[in-house]
Amino acid sequence: MRIMRAAFASRFDADNPLAALTVGDRPEPAHPDDDWVTVQVRASSLNHHDLWSLRGVGLADGQLPMILGCDAVGTDPDGNEVVVYPVLPTPGDPRGVSILSEHYQGTLAERVAVPRMNLLPLPTGLSATDAACLPTAWLTAWRMLTTRGRVADGESVLVQGAGGGVATAAVALGVALGKRVYATSRDAGKRERIAALGATAVEPGARLPERVDVVIETIGAATFDHSLKSAAPLARIVVAGATSGHLPAVNLRRVFAMQLEILGTSMGTPDELTELLAFCAEHEVRPVVDSVVPFSRVADAFARLHSGGVFGKVVVDHTA
Repeated sequence: MRIMRAAFASRFDADNPLAALTVGDRPEPAHPDDDWVTVQVRASSLNHHDLWSLRGVGLADGQLPMILGCDAVGTDPDGNEVVVYPVLPTPGDPRGVSILSEHYQGTLAERVAVPRMNLLPLPTGLSATDAACLPTAWLTAWRMLTTRGRVADGESVLVQGAGGGVATAAVALGVALGKRVYATSRDAGKRERIAALGATAVEPGARLPERVDVVIETIGAATFDHSLKSAAPLARIVVAGATSGHLPAVNLRRVFAMQLEILGTSMGTPDELTELLAFCAEHEVRPVVDSVVPFSRVADAFARLHSGGVFGKVVVDHTA
């Protein structure tokens, strides 16, 4: 049996997820069906989903050990450079789909197996480490802004809690789409970095110069009232996370009086990822990268993400 190096959840630890991480040998990825192929991974990136998996959220003991990671760029069996679309049909999941590292082994390994239809060409001009940031956080932000938020119909965007992967992606993409972008952060240093991306950085809860057409909401209870108050008539509040709590108080009078739409979303489609890759290549939009860590120090990458001090994506270079 061929083996490979991988970073995986060997157990769960709700209080100290880093203690549940193991870096070691795992078997070569299996092919559940004839249309699956093995990709040699060149670069991957971390998501908070990986830390939640180590805490035991979304995984059961019977699924362990589970190789972590949703995002990857690599080389297919024919030698083509490809971006891995991480969403797979999963009949046993109530959603009908899952992402890599939930029911199928993930990307933080030398190799990963996926259906051939999940492979998209790596556009010319995008590096492997940049493209590895896109399939989860950046795809979620792209769908939030475009498909769900219909940002083309508006001129202004509020991004709550910029600094994390999705929120920072939403800031960069919103600016690249030519919109007026406001973004909140509790951290003065992060507000400076938000401003450097072309957005107007404000403290959480601050009154904006205008009501906005689209709100990007991944924080939840701590920011949702501000999101409602900052929304213009007919605005869309798009929700893809609730890191501060999932049960905010919602002023329904404001919802119906202002005719607001509160929309949920998660990830995106292969066509949306194709659009995002093309947009980034054509407009020279590059992901906000916090740090690039060689795979030999992948545990350090997890520690960096867990520290809470990241701005943008933590990328893992599998060639170093």
